[in-house]
Amino acid sequence: MKKPFLFELCAETLEAVQIAQAHGAGRVELCARLDVGGVTPDLSLVKACVQAVDLPVHVLIRPRAGNFVYSTDEFARMEREIAEVYAAGAAGVVLGALQPDDRVDVGGTRRLIELARPMKVTFHRAFDESADLPEALEDVIATGADCLLTSGGADKVLAGAARIAQLRRQARGRIEIMAGGGLKLATLTELVELTGVNAFHGSLKRTGASNGEQKPVGAEWRHLGEDLAQAIRVLETAVVSEPIG
Repeated sequence: MKKPFLFELCAETLEAVQIAQAHGAGRVELCARLDVGGVTPDLSLVKACVQAVDLPVHVLIRPRAGNFVYSTDEFARMEREIAEVYAAGAAGVVLGALQPDDRVDVGGTRRLIELARPMKVTFHRAFDESADLPEALEDVIATGADCLLTSGGADKVLAGAARIAQLRRQARGRIEIMAGGGLKLATLTELVELTGVNAFHGSLKRTGASNGEQKPVGAEWRHLGEDLAQAIRVLETAVVSEPIG
């Protein structure tokens, strides 16, 4: 039976992807370098994750950190990466492009989305860079994207919850609105109530002091299983909307 909600885990490692499947996530966004906002992961990791789990694996397509205004060469690179992850078995991609004035690059993004089919496509938080979010929502819908990931233009998703609710109402079911960006387990129930959406995205990483030394591989995921399971329990009791189509 399809759950009436979706929790998408943002993951950088095979271990995290396996935990996502074991503890109830609906799908995974696979990326690298979350410390800089995420970039396209190595193709070998994409292949390993797709082979290891039955969950839909959606892959971030972002050639570099920084802004979302891309050159012709960067668009060509993203086109190659889309083809590569599709061949590797990815179920979807996560992407987005802006114009120099931070409006949505409808034409450039639409071309990428057309190349990505039949995979599902999420327009990522480049959206939140736009000054006029209602206008940007209409532009994202015009690209043909299936889903929009947003924090409501705020640094943290809870601060943007009221705007996310407005975007959900404006969308009128034309695109799935997924809330994410600094999502915290402790405030997930409040986020559900304030936004009215039934799709959520987060890494669920626990923050702590750092002395600048590199952490052992997988150390940051030590509590991931229990936190993900708790997030799913919260959503099972808090979400009462219709199942996601």
